[in-house]
Amino acid sequence: MSYYFWINLLAISVPFIAGFDKRLKFYRNWKYLFPAMLGTMLVFIPWDMLKTSLEVWGFNPVHLQGVYLVNLPVEEWLFFIAIPYACLFTYHAFEYLIPKDYLGPYANRLTGVIALTLLIIAAINPDRWYTFITFVLTSIFLTLHLLVFKSRYLGRFYVMYFATLIPFFIVNGALTGMFTSEPVVWYDNTRNLGVRMGTIPVEDAVYGLFMLLMNTTIYEWLRGRDRRKNQAVNITEQQ
Repeated sequence: MSYYFWINLLAISVPFIAGFDKRLKFYRNWKYLFPAMLGTMLVFIPWDMLKTSLEVWGFNPVHLQGVYLVNLPVEEWLFFIAIPYACLFTYHAFEYLIPKDYLGPYANRLTGVIALTLLIIAAINPDRWYTFITFVLTSIFLTLHLLVFKSRYLGRFYVMYFATLIPFFIVNGALTGMFTSEPVVWYDNTRNLGVRMGTIPVEDAVYGLFMLLMNTTIYEWLRGRDRRKNQAVNITEQQ
């Protein structure tokens, strides 16, 4: 198996096993999880294909199996399963283990600050495609949560996101050459800010925020829809 494949496998292995814990029972939420991952892939896979074809980033064949779907290695497709699975398991586990929503009261202000900051940086760097597109789309999506969706779970999402930044640095560091002489994923630094966190482009943290928030949004929407259906059934039965 390839180096990139092992990274995906290690990222998902512990959350997958822990998902069967008799207290957490995360497997019961797979009916929300897998549609959320699929819906997110419908956005991010075409984006990934486009950026790869434009050589905004690319993949080192030394660390791959050599199997491609369109212009993406199969390991990259698996990335969009392994990482969201691990992070949404963390989201679910925190919801069970930490009942209080500590960041809830500050979530809207935090969302507004992040959205505005990203928009300003994007406006200053319109020629850096990875930066501009990632920051603008993330800013728009955050603003939708703030003004349209009026999401009540943003506080819990941020707790999960900040907590997973540690494994993010390990996994993304492994992909960007922190532990190898050649990276799995290379970047054209003329298309990004050129600011690295170790070996990781700063844009990757924003890309991850956007991807995980989209997964969480679909996951919560499906879960909320089921909750509303059950409440309607209970009300009908009581009548």
